[in-house]
Amino acid sequence: MIRDKFLPTEGIHNFRDYGGYTVSGGGRIRRGLLFRSGQHVAATDEDLAAISSLDIRTVIDLRGASERTNNPCRRGPAFEAHVIAYEGETTSSPPHMDVDPETSTAEFARRRMVAVYTRMPRNPAMIEMFGRYLRALDQRDGASLVHCFAGKDRTGVAAMLLLHVLGASRDDQMEEFLLTNHAPTLGVLRAQSVPGIEARLGRQLDEESIRALLEVHEDYLSTYVAEIEKDHGSVDSFVENALGVDEPMKERLRDRFVA
Repeated sequence: MIRDKFLPTEGIHNFRDYGGYTVSGGGRIRRGLLFRSGQHVAATDEDLAAISSLDIRTVIDLRGASERTNNPCRRGPAFEAHVIAYEGETTSSPPHMDVDPETSTAEFARRRMVAVYTRMPRNPAMIEMFGRYLRALDQRDGASLVHCFAGKDRTGVAAMLLLHVLGASRDDQMEEFLLTNHAPTLGVLRAQSVPGIEARLGRQLDEESIRALLEVHEDYLSTYVAEIEKDHGSVDSFVENALGVDEPMKERLRDRFVA
């Protein structure tokens, strides 16, 4: 179940199908329509050929403008998908690179990541992009791809929000979030991230700190949910009032993505 979710890639981290989960009331989220990944700046020609067969018609790029400029995604020759992106910055830096000079041990690295998830529920740019992501899934046909820099933090939250709307259990939402740690392409993310992190810090990171920044942990997503509940009372209220997903839209999404 774990490995068959990942598309074999050489230059893209964490490319996978995030369907397949059962939902309350019966049914299962369809496979082959919902994909997620890290950025495609290092995608190989073979990666692009594999992606071209997936009928991805919509790409939701959760990166900010400077991330897209510094790391332009490679596209196949037949790429025609509509790309949705934020016109400004979605964060000061990719979440896993949101570090300071104290980030020298795994404990500090994890604290930095928890701080990222504490701020994300109140980030206006991310609120807008999560809403645009869900509206795109409601309005556009074909398969979709949601991605950010690493495909684990902003993308992980986006996937969780959709799974919640579709009726997947909180345990399955967490399972999908943590599945990132089983991605066979961690070396891709490491090559794209660690040199920049260490340059910002002016020192080398120990292995535990690197893994704390490049992987995900249960307390990261739990923190995000707790902050949502603190501000909005429930994830349902946040989805409806902050993201604009009303009950008719929920029903349309369930009709489309649950079999």
